[in-house]
Amino acid sequence: MDFSQEGLFGQIEDLQELSFIERPVRRYLKTPEEIERLTVDEELNDIERAVYLLSSGQDVQRTSVVVNLPNLVRQNPSDTLRRVVPKIGEVLHVAGVEMQLAAAVSFLTILQEELVSTAAYTHSFLPIILVSLDHRDAVVSNAWLETLLTVINTLPKETIRQEILSPLVSKAQLSQTIQSRLASCKILGKVARKFESHIIKRDILPLVKSLCQDVEYEVRSCMCRQLEYIAQGIGVEQTKSAILPELVELARDEGCSVRIAAFDTIVNLLGLFDSGNLTDDQQLWFLDFYKKFSTLGLQHENGHSEPQNQLYGADADTKYVAVRKNCAYNMPAMVLFVDPKHFYSDLYLTLSTLCHDPEALVRRAVAAGFHEVTKLLGSNAYLIHKELIMLLQDESLEVLDALIDHLPEILKVVTAGDHMHVPDLIPALMMAEQRAAISLKWRIHEKLLLTFACLPEVLSSDHIYHKFLPVMFRIITTNNVLPVQRASARTLCVFVRHNRKLEQRQEICCKLVEQLGQGKSYWTRLRFLDTCEYILDMFSKAFFCKYFFLPVVELSNDPVANVRIKLCYMLPKLKSALKLPTDKLLLQQLELSVRKLLCQEKDKDVTAIVRIVSYIISVQSIILLGLQYIKSITAIERTVFILSIFEEYWSAGLWGKGWGVGLTIHCSFQRVGTDSMGRVASFCAVRFYDSMICFILVGYFK
Repeated sequence: MDFSQEGLFGQIEDLQELSFIERPVRRYLKTPEEIERLTVDEELNDIERAVYLLSSGQDVQRTSVVVNLPNLVRQNPSDTLRRVVPKIGEVLHVAGVEMQLAAAVSFLTILQEELVSTAAYTHSFLPIILVSLDHRDAVVSNAWLETLLTVINTLPKETIRQEILSPLVSKAQLSQTIQSRLASCKILGKVARKFESHIIKRDILPLVKSLCQDVEYEVRSCMCRQLEYIAQGIGVEQTKSAILPELVELARDEGCSVRIAAFDTIVNLLGLFDSGNLTDDQQLWFLDFYKKFSTLGLQHENGHSEPQNQLYGADADTKYVAVRKNCAYNMPAMVLFVDPKHFYSDLYLTLSTLCHDPEALVRRAVAAGFHEVTKLLGSNAYLIHKELIMLLQDESLEVLDALIDHLPEILKVVTAGDHMHVPDLIPALMMAEQRAAISLKWRIHEKLLLTFACLPEVLSSDHIYHKFLPVMFRIITTNNVLPVQRASARTLCVFVRHNRKLEQRQEICCKLVEQLGQGKSYWTRLRFLDTCEYILDMFSKAFFCKYFFLPVVELSNDPVANVRIKLCYMLPKLKSALKLPTDKLLLQQLELSVRKLLCQEKDKDVTAIVRIVSYIISVQSIILLGLQYIKSITAIERTVFILSIFEEYWSAGLWGKGWGVGLTIHCSFQRVGTDSMGRVASFCAVRFYDSMICFILVGYFK
């Protein structure tokens, strides 16, 4: 044992801790006197017990009675209203927050569940609610206010006038607390929907105007948000004369929250006014006001917008740009406002000014809404052809990005009719492509190239052949961004699809084979295979087999493994493109290439893929022969037939390549009915545990 001084002191401390732990713990139990006070006579019924607890019980017991009040009303409504509710009213004067909130909830529950009549509720509960509104605690006061606002919906007009509206005159005075005046604002907004317009004008509007001019910004803001409901009660004419002046003043208020409330209320009131509420002079004033706003911060020289002299700070310039941007955003609405027939005389110069704006944000806003303007103008859209060219040639790619989102719609409208300006449009489109190509924002370039697919609808085949096809070939062969190359290849296929001249189509196909399929760069040959996939989707199988089948199959001898791998993935599509017996020679060539890959391929990745694909090709012809048989048999026979195929593959040990077999069935049974889906999927899951097969079958037959 360690009898050193340090060890001894350590043991003493441990003993002291142990003695503290073993010290008897005092349990805070109720004393006999307290238990006696909390004990209630068991012979008392529910009503008597509630009255006794409210009179002599502690806070927790009183709160329990208040929470249970709806149940008491259900069981014995007359005695509860006569004895319990008045007692609750007396106790609430000195009750705590918890009991106050519980009472507000119970009163609201009684109202919503209609446990008593409206007259009984008004007589017994409404006075307590009105008195409790003045509680000094804001949380309690708001809880009672929400209860009162709900109660108002069920009260008759005369009761509201006598019990609520009359006392409200004194509660809305400046001598009252802010809390009282805020409650008055919300109550006025609620009761205004219950009365006729002349009563609102006589009894409510004076209080409303007084609260709109309150010295506290919280009160002004609260009352401002209630003006919407006041306006609905008094109608359009009274709103123009009584409410709008107040809103104008509140919109100029020094308090930010008041101005925001005024703005929100004005927006909500717009639907209240009819469309013909502006005179001709007012419309001209509004149009002139819009024109001035669209040039705010600029001065005009020779029809162009130039920056003003540096008279204002940077903050002012930022605000001016925001104003002009909003004007540009609302240009379609203004075209509708002035009538598209009067666009050229009233708004053309404004649109042109916004298109020349020195700030890209403003020009981008114009470009984003340009398609809406063209739709509104219809046959007169040629009037803004110059502005379209300007936006296409804009130095900011953000402007171009906003414009090309709806460029097909714009071009269809602008180029319709006899006012087509092709000589200007083509250079602008070419410049837009060049500007996007030299930038680092390849997504915009990709989007623009995909948008060019609409050009056959607005330009002739000759224009596309001589101007745009060389651009597509250049991008495919020289660009380094894969999505851009694929977008260009897809658009090129669309151009060929819409070209009606046989000689040009043949020349393009030969050029694709020579420049892409037989190109020196393996990257170019990969893009040739991408292009062929697009051709398979857009053109007939006969067209593909005539011009591209053999050049694609010849790539099985490509020296680069990546090209051979991509070709292997395309082999099932190539097989599906053949039509027997017409394409028998092409089928032999395809099978020869597959056998050559199986026997002579040295790359392990290519070998693995070609083996899987060979399974697909080997069984595809067998399954296709049975397709006609499957269509003609019943659902049960069809199920047995499909399951027999699975049995064959199971016995042959080919389920290790389960996803390949599933892909075969996916390619072959496209038009098989859905009635055998459940049996086949269930059989695969239980018998073979092959989730991929189940997924393909369920997704295919659904």
